[in-house]
Amino acid sequence: MAKAILLLSAVCILAFVNFAQCHESQAINVEGSVYCDTCRVQFQTKLSEYIEGATVRLACKDIETEKETYSVEGVTDKNGKYIIKVEGDHENELCEVSIVKSPREDCKESAIGFENSRVVCSGNVGIHNPTRYANPLFFMKTEAVSGCKDVLDELGLFPLEFN
Repeated sequence: MAKAILLLSAVCILAFVNFAQCHESQAINVEGSVYCDTCRVQFQTKLSEYIEGATVRLACKDIETEKETYSVEGVTDKNGKYIIKVEGDHENELCEVSIVKSPREDCKESAIGFENSRVVCSGNVGIHNPTRYANPLFFMKTEAVSGCKDVLDELGLFPLEFN
């Protein structure tokens, strides 16, 4: 009888430990990249170039009121990658990473509709990895570089504006 009570106590304690661990708040990092769309096609090609020093901004808004509740900026490294540490849990908020500024004068035009990438910034959504990955963001070059027609031909695409 004593062994049964001891075993039952151990199971109960383990259940509570597991429950406490499930709701443990952990820091979240948002990672992504920014590139220069050298062909002005609004997707990444082998001619695309990553941008060092591009500024991005993570902003979260309350789902109901749409008021901004959190915001932080980040800058890309030499590989065009950024990591933004998110403070707090943003379970009831919509969070997006947006491009803010390109350091390149020849590649600073944004494409309408492609300026943001939505990310989940909560540890209470069933995702066990503390890293969230945003879709790549980009700026477009003022004019397409030479070689774009060949790249698009390789992909089976037929460009409309290339010479």
